[in-house]
Amino acid sequence: MGDPAYEEITREHPCYNKAAARWFGRIHLPVAPDCNIKCRYCTRLYDCANENRPGVTSHLMTPGEALQHVQRLVERDRCIRVVGVAGPGEPLANKATIYTLRLVHRRFPWLTKCISTNGLLLTESLPTLREAGVRAVTVTVNAVSPAVGSRIYDYVSYRGRVYKGAAGAELLWQAQSGGIRRARESGMVVKVNSVLIPGINDHHLEEVARAVKAAGAHVMNIIPLIPQGEFVGLLPPPPERVNLLRRKLSPIIDQMSHCRRCRADAAGRLG
Repeated sequence: MGDPAYEEITREHPCYNKAAARWFGRIHLPVAPDCNIKCRYCTRLYDCANENRPGVTSHLMTPGEALQHVQRLVERDRCIRVVGVAGPGEPLANKATIYTLRLVHRRFPWLTKCISTNGLLLTESLPTLREAGVRAVTVTVNAVSPAVGSRIYDYVSYRGRVYKGAAGAELLWQAQSGGIRRARESGMVVKVNSVLIPGINDHHLEEVARAVKAAGAHVMNIIPLIPQGEFVGLLPPPPERVNLLRRKLSPIIDQMSHCRRCRADAAGRLG
């Protein structure tokens, strides 16, 4: 990509680098149960050991348990290169996230630390994230239009107030765009996840791609909808439609094509 920082950070990061995914693994630490927005496609009410989707974990960990978990897995699997927090709620809405990452960074400074966030609190969290060793950030951006976003998000909770409809969606995108820009300026690599929701944002994702690229994102990951929550009646987009959209948007921003829609407690290589 011509960006030395990006090349350095992602060389062994399986979520950013398809070639690295064959050889290197990651650990997701499920320490963050609380969330500050309500996505209409999200439900975290149950778990199945054979279910692979975001927001699912079999066990919530304390920071101390998470550190022990990393210790065990690193000793067992020398391919581990990345430790991150991706839920099962919003990592930055949980104090345990930063505490956990600090513990892991002190013990394993050579592991890449990353975080997956909705971006609402990203800007104000960047100083503590950098202190905790975080170098890679994934922001879920499903809409940059308040009208489209109001169909995806039921509410956004921010600083003691609840914002609904277009107001909540606009607040969220403004926070996301500012957070992406500042994360990039701070030297982090930034990936954007966008859930492809048929009939809701499928024709809007080109606008999303242009907006997140302008904000500073390095790469985009289009994730096909898993019908659940309020969108349980929708059909998931077929793979050929997802691939066609990725090809269409790749001239705008690089596209990830090997995502496994990992659980909040995923570990090992993506395969």
